[in-house]
Amino acid sequence: MKILKGLIGVMIFSSAALAGEGTASIVEINSGDTAWMIVATALVMLMTVPGLALFYGGLAKRKDTLNTISMSFVAFAVVSVLWVLYGYTFAFGDDLSGIIGNPAKLLLSGVGIKSSVEAAKTIPEYIFIVYQLTFAAITVALASGAFVERMKFSAWFAFSILWMSFVYVPVAHWVWGNGFLAQLGALDFAGGTVVHINAGIAALIGVILLGRRRDTSLIPHNLTMVATGTGLLWFGWFGFNAGSALSANGVAGAAFLNTNTATAMAAISWMTAEWLTTKRPTLLGLCSGAVAGLVTITPGAGFVNISGSLLIGICAGIVPYIAVTKIKPRLGYDDTLDVFGIHGIAGILGALLTGIFADPSINEAGRGLLYGNPGQLLKQLIAVVVTIVYSGGMTTIIFFFIRAITGLRSKIDDEVIGLDESIHGEKAYNLHI
Repeated sequence: MKILKGLIGVMIFSSAALAGEGTASIVEINSGDTAWMIVATALVMLMTVPGLALFYGGLAKRKDTLNTISMSFVAFAVVSVLWVLYGYTFAFGDDLSGIIGNPAKLLLSGVGIKSSVEAAKTIPEYIFIVYQLTFAAITVALASGAFVERMKFSAWFAFSILWMSFVYVPVAHWVWGNGFLAQLGALDFAGGTVVHINAGIAALIGVILLGRRRDTSLIPHNLTMVATGTGLLWFGWFGFNAGSALSANGVAGAAFLNTNTATAMAAISWMTAEWLTTKRPTLLGLCSGAVAGLVTITPGAGFVNISGSLLIGICAGIVPYIAVTKIKPRLGYDDTLDVFGIHGIAGILGALLTGIFADPSINEAGRGLLYGNPGQLLKQLIAVVVTIVYSGGMTTIIFFFIRAITGLRSKIDDEVIGLDESIHGEKAYNLHI
């Protein structure tokens, strides 16, 4: 009897100790999955700095290069701090009525080296936290491309804080944190709604409220930087999409292959459309097509088969090209680096096409219209509309608030001189050295 009581005591003590480590469920951490997710996390970090920073910096005017790069850098820094303070728990904490996560893990309270989460049982929770941090950071940074060459840096700093807190975090919870869109059954493998539609709509609202630049031309000052940034984005996107399997498995392999296939097809598709229209196949067109392909395949990367990825790639090169070259000039909004035209439009396109091409033989969690589930397309449409309405509405409120506190627009003289010198006191290129 004493031995039995002793065993019971040991069991109770062990359970309490495990609970003290913040373990969501007792699972075996897999070293292969953990190693892959560490690499995938580093790849996604690479997408923002230096990938996106170089891509946007090369597209901007020479006198605004450093300011443009700084916007990506500061967004990554801001989100890195806020995510561990409160962003993670509100995005991925236990669901509260389908709207927001439980605040129990503020400042990562209760998270330990043996913790795991239901969505990623075979990797440490710390790795899951920093992986999701990189998604939040690049989403904020993406929006900056629409505002460059005219937005006050102080306004951008405030926007990064407020938009991550009140727009990105709730939408991430709705889709990936078992919120109401996840419960509805909407599919978003790696960020069509959460990342690209979200950032694209914020960009559109922002440029309307900021107003047009004094010089609305877009002549990239350094295409070498643009191509380098595109290559880094393409490379890093394998962590973005394949990593979203949250394990080193067959779904990750399918997402990896689909990502590369759709991106290559979109680059060719955009180049061809441009070639037929302007008689010139440009490097900028190839880069733009590749980014559009990366965006469009993102929501379906782990759901579609190779035929679906090819068809998605073709659409990704044509539809955003029309949005950028035809619709934008006709409507007259000044989206400097075409964030809405590429990320917003391609994100919407990819989310809807996922509802058509999702193949249950690739991922049993998704079955699209072509595989006998027309209702999936409706669910995708609902998720798209909800994201557009919420992101648009909250971004408007945030911009009006910042306008009242600090103002949005740089001084005219600062814009003429260039924001590198007027705001940062630096130059991207010193021709006298």
